[in-house]
Amino acid sequence: MTSTSSPTPTTTDRLTIATADDMFALGQRIGAELLPGDFIGLTGDLGAGKSVLVRGICAGCGIDPCEVMSPTFVIVVSHRGRLAIHHADFYRLGDMDELYATGFDDLVNDGRAAILVEWIDRIPEALPPEYLRVHIDGCGEAPREVFVERVGPRFEGRLALQNPQ
Repeated sequence: MTSTSSPTPTTTDRLTIATADDMFALGQRIGAELLPGDFIGLTGDLGAGKSVLVRGICAGCGIDPCEVMSPTFVIVVSHRGRLAIHHADFYRLGDMDELYATGFDDLVNDGRAAILVEWIDRIPEALPPEYLRVHIDGCGEAPREVFVERVGPRFEGRLALQNPQ
């Protein structure tokens, strides 16, 4: 699970997202293309929209978004749609030892589900060699700047995102 070196980003997209509905729609677009074994790490301040994006991703995978809540206290929650999603929240974790105790490593290494991690910046060494990182700048009523970084060849030609026209 742990990457020994940082691969060079394949590409980074920058989007401006005006509303929570737009953030949800972005998530749906991502979820529609998600494959088993994909790993998405999300970063941004409290209230930036990480959980809204995750609900959209899950909806794009055929999961009822009403069933998707941030797993801040339970660390990992699994959902089933057209593919399995393991949704994790590292906000309350302190280090890799605490993460290891959750069994998260087994979920990542299984490869049959997509992994979504909020607060990946708390334990960046949990990133696999290939991943999608979504950073959301902004909070409150202001539009968000969203940076989508695809790292590794797994995402070449996939999940290219641009603002809706």
